Amino acid sequence: MAEFSLPSNSRVGSGKNFPAAGAKRPRTFNIYRWDPDGSANPRLDAYTIDLDACGPMVLDALIKIKNEVDSTLTFRRSCREGICGSCAMNIDGTNTLACTKAIDDCATEVKIYPLPHMPVVKDLVPDLTQAYAQLRSIEPWLKADTPPPPDRERPQSLEERAKLDGLWECILCFCCTTSCPSYWWNGERYLGPAVLLQAYRWIADSRDEATGERLDALEDPFRLYRCHTIMNCTKTCPKNLNPAKAIAEIKKLMVARR
Repeated sequence: MAEFSLPSNSRVGSGKNFPAAGAKRPRTFNIYRWDPDGSANPRLDAYTIDLDACGPMVLDALIKIKNEVDSTLTFRRSCREGICGSCAMNIDGTNTLACTKAIDDCATEVKIYPLPHMPVVKDLVPDLTQAYAQLRSIEPWLKADTPPPPDRERPQSLEERAKLDGLWECILCFCCTTSCPSYWWNGERYLGPAVLLQAYRWIADSRDEATGERLDALEDPFRLYRCHTIMNCTKTCPKNLNPAKAIAEIKKLMVARR
């Protein structure tokens, strides 16, 4: 039987405890901490705050902790409206957006980790360099040799435009990609659900004239076909999109053109 062991520096230990004296409605957040400038293993620090003095979302709690309890806590955030995807992280075992995850929907003690199976820059900040490089590889922009009309935008019927619904809303938070076991094991070659959904968004666009070229670029045993329809991507998407369906549509186009 094969045996696997984690490197010693990957083991997460117990960290500091920050109680909240006099809290009327206390809630504890166990947050992953790791400092690349130190030599210590990652740890879980426990922060207890008073929910009566905090906003309703997990991001509100993180901001309160950083502003009032521990200024060294590091995480990304921007829009606070579920639009930018910056605050994607693993909350209570599910990849989601901290700004749209209600504290009341979490367990009694909330566990917060960075997106899984990505290198960590610091604390809750994942290194998405590879994911964005893969996004660039599918050339996510309109490609057309036909010039647009001189006095208007490129025309598109209502039916053609409707085909993009469920695709254009992707905010590239990479919650889906980092929940995919196929990407965990083959991330250096498999593009992952988020990038493949973006690829299909341009394949499905009636104004784009590079469908054949785009399909040629995806015709690879790993770039596309490492998807085994596990469906984690669709289950975890905070925008309720269906990356698995988009990948299936690409595969159908591959078969249809043979």
